[in-house]
Amino acid sequence: MPESATPLPELALEQLIACHECDLLLRKPSLAHGEKAECPRCGFELYTHRQQVVRRSMALVIAALLLYVPANFLPIMQLNLLGRSSEDTLWSGVQGLYNSGMQGVAVVVFLCSMAVPLLKLLCQFVVLLSIRLDIGRSYGLLLYRIYHHLRDWGMLEVYLMGILVALVKLSDIADVTLGFGLLCFIALLLIQVWLEVTMSPQQIWEALSGEDTNAGD
Repeated sequence: MPESATPLPELALEQLIACHECDLLLRKPSLAHGEKAECPRCGFELYTHRQQVVRRSMALVIAALLLYVPANFLPIMQLNLLGRSSEDTLWSGVQGLYNSGMQGVAVVVFLCSMAVPLLKLLCQFVVLLSIRLDIGRSYGLLLYRIYHHLRDWGMLEVYLMGILVALVKLSDIADVTLGFGLLCFIALLLIQVWLEVTMSPQQIWEALSGEDTNAGD
């Protein structure tokens, strides 16, 4: 059952939490595993206390990093048109945009579909590693802040929609065969979504600051 946080003035700063939706200042509730705190005014979910956050998140980050190379460099599709065939990857798409004179668009696509998602995963990996090994937590705090600034720039879901639209359009004029790279790309996207849900920001911040010593259990 959700547990409502209650307003309480004149408490130490680390005992308080602000609602992200209505800015109500609340006393931070003590939650058991699986419980979540909600704002009593607007009902917004403040955070959820999950079990083995670091361990589960680390497994997902490693899986995403293993999928990164095949998702970006293995063929997404194979086109057969008038006896000619070609295989397209995410990287070849960036190269095609650059060579066709659209250098600005190529740079944006490269950043949003390849560079930023990789940087996000690397930041998450180092942050989780610093918690797990209990070393370099000050650097972990910095990288976690950087990760939050990068979150809105990783647009794998937008790129996937573009791929699906292209597949529908191209299927009318050519024979299209789906490649293994597309499956890896979809798996990478799903794992990143799963990671966003699993890696509870409140628990990660507390673990990095030393407030939650059980986050890695």
